[in-house]
Formats: sequence, structure tokens, C-alpha cells
Amino acid sequence: MRKVIVTGGAGYIGSHTVVELAKAGFTPVIVDDLRNSHRNVLKGLATLLGELPSFHSVDCLHLERLHEVFKIEGEVHGVIHFAAYKAVGESVAEPLKYYENNVGSLVNVLQVMQWRGVQDLVFSSSCTVYGQPAHMPVSEHAPDHSASSPYGYTKVVGERMIGDAVRANHTLKAVLLRYFNPIGAHPEGHIGELPIGVPGNLVPFITQAAAGLRKQLTIHGNDYDTPDGTCVRDYLHVLDVARAHVMAMRWMKERAAPLCEAFNLGAGEGHSVKQVVDLFEEVTGQQVPKVQGPRRAGDVAAIWADNAKSREVLGWNCKHDLRSALLDAWNWQCSLKEASTHH
Repeated sequence: MRKVIVTGGAGYIGSHTVVELAKAGFTPVIVDDLRNSHRNVLKGLATLLGELPSFHSVDCLHLERLHEVFKIEGEVHGVIHFAAYKAVGESVAEPLKYYENNVGSLVNVLQVMQWRGVQDLVFSSSCTVYGQPAHMPVSEHAPDHSASSPYGYTKVVGERMIGDAVRANHTLKAVLLRYFNPIGAHPEGHIGELPIGVPGNLVPFITQAAAGLRKQLTIHGNDYDTPDGTCVRDYLHVLDVARAHVMAMRWMKERAAPLCEAFNLGAGEGHSVKQVVDLFEEVTGQQVPKVQGPRRAGDVAAIWADNAKSREVLGWNCKHDLRSALLDAWNWQCSLKEASTHH
């Protein structure tokens, strides 16, 4: 009964991590107020796991209710903290909403962990902490070029806060996972990316445009200093990202406190927006209606990971390629379509 509390466990990466935790013999406990996810995700999890893990509909900004969850659950092995807003564009438009939620919820999680004597934390961070890096691929040693969006800066602040907490409280251990661009869905089609409203990420926008749910995909900017002028990102399958959380949890257990280590999670190569769209059309046989648009505020031109540290220290690597991730994303979109026509 190694219980792991997963805040934001009904979200995109959170739900896939819940499945991987259960597969690895942990007991995941979901804390999610479902403001940024669908209740259907819980059904998908129940289908994949044979039963729904323990679930608490709690906002991490409510300190007392969060404390109550830890009390109810008893002995907790560790925490994986996903719960946060994550759209770059929205954070530029509504910075205070992002600071309140992303920073405030982490303060509460750290406080409750301290009160309850829970040692191990895996923090959902992001490659946005690097801003536009001077050198590619970007390693964990790259200077933090203060992120180019309020969202990215909440992750910089979060990492700093965790580091400070570890230094002040020598019993704490933390792993900061800096994701590049997680895409795809569970191959069995029961869970996947379910953005509320207009997707902020490329791949769900591609699948929705191909499915006819969006008029067209807007490609933001074609004049970047990249081979084809469109933004370059490092895309990796969400299952590989989820697996890394389990590996981080295990790795931390074998180490002594205090500990605070950052790891890049990326495939280690960049693909441009245009390349991703072209490959999607090739692997699925679907046309994506698209139009060229202006640059988007907060976007960096190109970024991809140096993932050597994750490979060497955690023993992690990508098992899935971009083709299979795009195919899984499309299958997930198709299963959503089928579900809606059956209702």
C-alpha cells in the first residue's frame, strides 16, 4: 500500500501517470477539483485499472481540505504535484490567475507535506523555465533565462520554492521534471488529452481540425529563425512522461534527504510545427485544414532537450516515437467522436 497522492490526477499527464503508478504497484490517490478536466477521465481510469482509485474533489488552494485528504488517507509514500494552469497564451492575458493558482497550490502542498512528515515530492515542471536558450540542445545546467511567459515563470518560482524548502527542511526530497512537449494518448483509447475550450497545444488542435471540430489550424508565425520558419519543439509520448514519474519516485526512495534534482524529459530532437502537421497527415491519411497566422505572444522559436541526465541517472528513455504518438492522438480523437455519437 505505497500511497502516492497525485494532485491534478484527472488531468492529461496526471491520468496517464495514475495508470503507470498502479501498474508499478503503487496506490494512486487522485486530488483534483475537475475544473480543468472532465469527469469522463475518471471513467476511463476505472476501465483501464478495473476500479477507480481513491478520488478527492479538492482544490489545492483550500489548505484545510487538502490537509483533510492526507489525514483520511493515512500513511502517504509521496506526492506528485501536477495541479496547475498551463496555457502560455492565457497566462499572458491573465497573469494573476496563474500566480495565485500555480504558486499558491504548491505552497499548500509543501506545507501539508511538512506537517504530515511526507518526504518525497515529484514536481511537474516545464522546459519553459529555460525561456529561449542560448544553446541547443538545452541541458539542466542551462542558465534560467527567466521564462518568456507568466506560466513559465510560475514554474521557475515553483522550482525555486521547492529548492528553498529542501534547504530549510532537511527531511525533504524532490525531483523536478521539466517536460518538453507531451503528446499522444493511452493506446487503448480510454484516456487522452481533453482540453477544455480551445486547445492551447498543437496536437489536440491538429486532431480537432482533422475531425472537423475546428474550422482550421492556425500556424502561429512562419518567420522564426528555424529551417522552415515555424516553431521547433521536442515532442514525446505522454506514456514516456508518465513512466518517468514512477522512475523518479523509485529513484528518490533510494536516496537520502535532503535532495533536489531537476531532469529534462524530452525525446532529444526538435520537430517544427510544419513537420508535425505533415507527419500527422502521412500517418493518419487525414487532411488538416490550416492557415498561416501571426506569431503568438510568449512563444520561443526553438527548443529541444539534452536528455542525457534522465537516461544516465534515472535510466529513463523514450520508448515511443513521434509517429506512434500522433497515431495514438488521432485514435483517441476518433474514440471521442464515437462516444459522442452513441449518446
